[in-house]
Amino acid sequence: MASSVPVLIRDLALILCTAGFTTIIFKYLKQPVVLGYILAGFIVGANVQFFPTIKDTVDIKLWADIGVIFLLFALGLDFSFRKLLRVGATALIGAGTVVIGMMSLGYLVGQLMGWSFMNSLFLGGMLSMSSTMIIIKAVDDLGLRNKGFTGVVFGVLVVEDLFAVLLMVLLSTLAVSRTVEGSELAQSVFKLGAFLFFIFMAGIYILPSFFKKVRGMLNDETLLLLSLAFCLGMVIIAVYAGFSFALGAFLMGSVLAETLEAERIEHMVKPLKNLFGAIFFVSVGMMIEPELLVQYFTPILILTIVVVVGQIFFATIGILISGQPLKIAVQSGFSLAQIGEFAFIIAGLGISLKVTDAFLYPIVVAVSVITTFLTPFLMRLSEPFYYYLEKKLPPSVLAFLNRYASIPTTLNQQTLWKQFLKSLLKIVFIYGTLSLIVIFASFTVLEPRIEAYLPGFWGGLLTATITLVVISPFLRAIMAKKNRSEEFKTLWNDRRSNRAPLVSLFLIRILFCVALVSLIIIKCLNYAIGICTGIAIVFVVLLLFSKRLKKQSIRLEKHFLQNYREKGIEMDRKAPVRQQFVQSLLSRELHLSDFEVRQNSPSVGKTLRELSFRQKCGINIVTILRGTYRINIPGGDERLYPFDKIAVVGTDKQLSEFKKYVDNIYEHATVPTLDDKEISLQQFLIEKDSPFIGKSILSSMLKEYYGCMVVGIERGMTSLLNPDLTVVFEEKDVVWIVGEQNKIEKLVKNKI
Repeated sequence: MASSVPVLIRDLALILCTAGFTTIIFKYLKQPVVLGYILAGFIVGANVQFFPTIKDTVDIKLWADIGVIFLLFALGLDFSFRKLLRVGATALIGAGTVVIGMMSLGYLVGQLMGWSFMNSLFLGGMLSMSSTMIIIKAVDDLGLRNKGFTGVVFGVLVVEDLFAVLLMVLLSTLAVSRTVEGSELAQSVFKLGAFLFFIFMAGIYILPSFFKKVRGMLNDETLLLLSLAFCLGMVIIAVYAGFSFALGAFLMGSVLAETLEAERIEHMVKPLKNLFGAIFFVSVGMMIEPELLVQYFTPILILTIVVVVGQIFFATIGILISGQPLKIAVQSGFSLAQIGEFAFIIAGLGISLKVTDAFLYPIVVAVSVITTFLTPFLMRLSEPFYYYLEKKLPPSVLAFLNRYASIPTTLNQQTLWKQFLKSLLKIVFIYGTLSLIVIFASFTVLEPRIEAYLPGFWGGLLTATITLVVISPFLRAIMAKKNRSEEFKTLWNDRRSNRAPLVSLFLIRILFCVALVSLIIIKCLNYAIGICTGIAIVFVVLLLFSKRLKKQSIRLEKHFLQNYREKGIEMDRKAPVRQQFVQSLLSRELHLSDFEVRQNSPSVGKTLRELSFRQKCGINIVTILRGTYRINIPGGDERLYPFDKIAVVGTDKQLSEFKKYVDNIYEHATVPTLDDKEISLQQFLIEKDSPFIGKSILSSMLKEYYGCMVVGIERGMTSLLNPDLTVVFEEKDVVWIVGEQNKIEKLVKNKI
C-alpha cells in the first residue's frame, strides 16, 4: 500500500503549480508577476469551488514568514548604507514628504470612515510606501532607464525602504503599548537608532575582514551557508533586542551589501527569495475574501483614489521642494503612485499583533492590485500631464519654479570653515554615539551581572574600568582628531580671529568627554559630583597625551575605513563616473547615462571627431573607461574600441536620439566611484573682472588649458544647454563645467 503524501508537500505542489501558470499568464499580459502570485493565492484559498484548496494554512504561514525574511534580506543586499549616503537631499526630502503626508492622509481617511485608532494608524503606514519591485519592473518594461527622473525615483525608493523598516518597528512598539506617549516613543526611537548604528559599525568592522581571511575557501555553497547563517543569526539578535525579525534580515543584508561578496550573495540568494517570496505573495492572496471585497467596495475605491492622488501630490511637492524642476517632480510623482510588498508586510504585522481588524488586509491587497495595474499607464501619462500643467500654470509661477530649481551653489561660496565644521561634527557624532551605546549597554547589561557576583564598591569599580577602557579610543578621537589637519592649520594661520573659535571648539570637545567620564564614575561609584569631575579631568588629560592610545585609535579607524571603502575601491575600476557627478548635473534637463560599445558596433575604430556625436545628437562624451584606463574629457582624436564604456551627458531627447543613432550600443547601470581623478561638475560665476568676458567658449581654451568642458550656461532667466562653441561669455553668467576636480579648482583659482 502506497504511503500518503504529507499535507505540506501537497500544499506546496498546489501553490507552485498554480503560481507557475498564473505568472505565465501575467507575463504574457506584460503585468507584474506579483499580481499572478496574488491571484494564485486567491484561487487556492478556498475561493474557487471547483479548485483544490490549501489544507494546512499554519505551515504555509510559517513558509510565508520565511519569505518575508528572504525578501527583506535581498532588499537589504540591494540597499546598503552607502546608497543612503549618496542619494542626496532630493531623495531624503521627497521620501520624507511622501511618508509624512501619506501617513497623515491615510490616518485621517481611516478616521473619517469610522475605523479604530490602530486600524487608521496602520492604514497610514500601508499607504505611505511605494513598491520598489513594481516600479523597477515597470521602468525596465517601458524602457525608461535613460530618463532623468528615474534616478530621483530610485533614490526616493532607497530612503522609503529604510523608512518602511523603521516604521514597522515603531508601529510594533505602539501596538504593544497601545499609547502614544512622547517619552516612550522617543526612547523607542533612540533604542532603534542605537541598535542600527551599533550593528552597522560592528558589521563593517568585522565582516569584510572575515571574508578577506576566508576568501580562498569560499565556494558558492559555503558562501551561501554563511550568508544565511548571518541573516538568521541577526534575525534572532533583533528579536531578542525587542525588534522584528524583518528588521534583523534587512539590517544584515545592508551590512553584507558593503562587502565585496555582495553581488555573489545576492545572485545565490535570489532563487530562495523568489521561491519563498512567491509563497508569501500567494499567502497574501489566500487572505482575500470575495465577500469582504464586495462589502468594502466603496472603501477600496476611496483608498485607491487616495493612494494615486496622494502619492502623486506629495511626491511632486517633496521633490519640488528639494530643488528639482517641475518636469522631474511630476514624472517622479506619477511613478510612485502605488503600494506593494511593504503594505502587505505591515498589514500582516497588524494581524499578528492582533491590533487591526481582519477586513483591513484584503482591502489593502485589493488597493495594491489596482494601483499596480495602473502604474505603467500613469508613467506614460506623466509627461503629457506635465505639458498640460505647463500650459495652465501662470507664467509667474513657472518662472518662480525655474528660479528655485536653479539656485547656484558655486565654488566661490564653499568656505573652509564649513568643511572643517562638517568634518568635526561627523567625528563627534560617530564617536560620541558609539560611546553612548557602550555606556548604555554597560549600565543595563554589564553592571547588573557584575553586581550579582561582586556587589558594592569593587563591583562598581570593575564596571567603570571596563566601560572606560572600551570607550577610551572613542573619547580620544573626539578630542584629538582634526587638530592637526590642513583645514585647522590653514584657519589658524590665515587670521588671528579664527584662533579663539578653534580653541573654543577644542575645549567644548574636552568638556563633552569629561561629562561622559563623570557620568560613568557617578553612576558606578556614587562619588560626589566634584570628586567625579576632578577624576574625569585627570583621566581625559591622560587620554589626550597617551601615544599608545593614539596608535590604537588610529588603527581602529584605519581598519574600519579600509573595510568600508573596500567595495567602493573595487567598484571604482568598473565605473565611468561617480554617482555624485550624476546628482550634480543640471537638474532641469541634463543627466548622464552609460553605454558600452559592442564588438560589432559601427563606431569601433572611429575617432570622436569622425563620429560627431555632439553635432548629430547634441550629447557630450565626458569619460571613456577602457579596462582600468580612464580617459576624462576625451579629445576629438580619441577612438572607440570594443567594450569601451562611455559616459555621455545630454537631455532626455538627446539621449534618446543618441541611442537610436548608435546601433548596437546598449545601456548599463551607473556604479558609484570615489576616485580623485574622476570627473566632477561645478558652477562658477563670471564676475565683472573675469578675463573670460567677451571671449567665446572656443577662444577661452578651457578644454586645452584646463581639460574642462562647458555643458551649460545660465544667463538671467534663460539656460543654454550644451552651448555652441561660438557662444560668448557675459558678466553674471553662471557657467557649468565638467572636468577633473583638481583641474576645476585650478581654473577657479587662476581665472575667476
